[in-house]
Amino acid sequence: MKIIDKYIIRKFLGTFFYAITLLIIIVIIFDISENIDRFIRNEAPLRAIVLDYYVNFIPYFINLFIYLFTFISVIFFTSKLAGDSEIIAILSSGISFRRLLVPYLIASVFLAIFSFYLGNFLIPKTNKIRREFKNLYMEKLTQDNERNFHVQIEPNTYAYVESYISDLNMGYKFSIEKYKGEQLVYKLMANRIMRDTVNKKWKIKDYFIRTIDSTGRQKIIRGREMDTTIASLKPSDLYQIKEDFEEMDFFQLNNYIRDEKAKGSIAYKKYEIEKYKRLSGPVAIIILTFIGVALSARKVRGGIGMHLGVGIALTFTYIFMMQVATVFSAFGNLSPAIAPWIPNFIFLLIGLYLLKKAPK
Repeated sequence: MKIIDKYIIRKFLGTFFYAITLLIIIVIIFDISENIDRFIRNEAPLRAIVLDYYVNFIPYFINLFIYLFTFISVIFFTSKLAGDSEIIAILSSGISFRRLLVPYLIASVFLAIFSFYLGNFLIPKTNKIRREFKNLYMEKLTQDNERNFHVQIEPNTYAYVESYISDLNMGYKFSIEKYKGEQLVYKLMANRIMRDTVNKKWKIKDYFIRTIDSTGRQKIIRGREMDTTIASLKPSDLYQIKEDFEEMDFFQLNNYIRDEKAKGSIAYKKYEIEKYKRLSGPVAIIILTFIGVALSARKVRGGIGMHLGVGIALTFTYIFMMQVATVFSAFGNLSPAIAPWIPNFIFLLIGLYLLKKAPK
């Protein structure tokens, strides 16, 4: 690695971490001013506010803004190099423009790996602590479903509950139906269902079980109370936890998606979108880095201001396209494996075009 490589990498990473540090300080100040009433009203301890909430808040916001500030950092310090004629001096010394991109590639790959680690391994751990604090002192993250809730818990097996109270682990008017093809072969109905959190079993009360064999013969069993194991039914199937995928690392997310697909459920879709967003995001850092170099390597009359304006517009266009693709995937027929990669593909083409037109 040559001196010029170390110089550019140091400028790149130094500008990035300086900018993101300033942003985090500003965001924390605004967040404190917005939530201080909740902290006081719910008597949140100062130690918990600092260590459980804000310390675990930092990795989340670094990863949230890493694309924007990578792009801004590249444009800011590269425009300054171009404005001071350092780019011209480097190219005039015999170093090709392609060779000049090497330190940018090294720094962007480092930030991409850093982002991948944050999003898939560190942040899920810190989110567990942060979300526990949030659930206690800010807002309730567990939400009971509306009445008359249906869920598929296995292929051809469906559960129904009229209402479920997650705080009590209790549901009313519960039933399970199993089908073979289009024929109903098993039905369990109970006035009440309760979760035994110690033995990991369900307790059903005032129930009857109806089974139908291949000849159409029926058998009915009635009872007052029974402990039963419904392996495929989890309490979380009967109520919602807001954005619970935030607490899942890469492997847990994969396991959850696999289990939901095995059940024949379509609830996995938003989790699959999250999975591919975590994979496509780090790649976007590399693409945006090269776009930033291509935009800002030329010395122009508008200077840094012109480059920053174009850079911020492109970054928000990328974020907007990502949101549009995600919505089409969540509510349309666009595959979750394709949607998060569409903005990357479009911006890759833009980057290749800009690099071709960049000063050599």
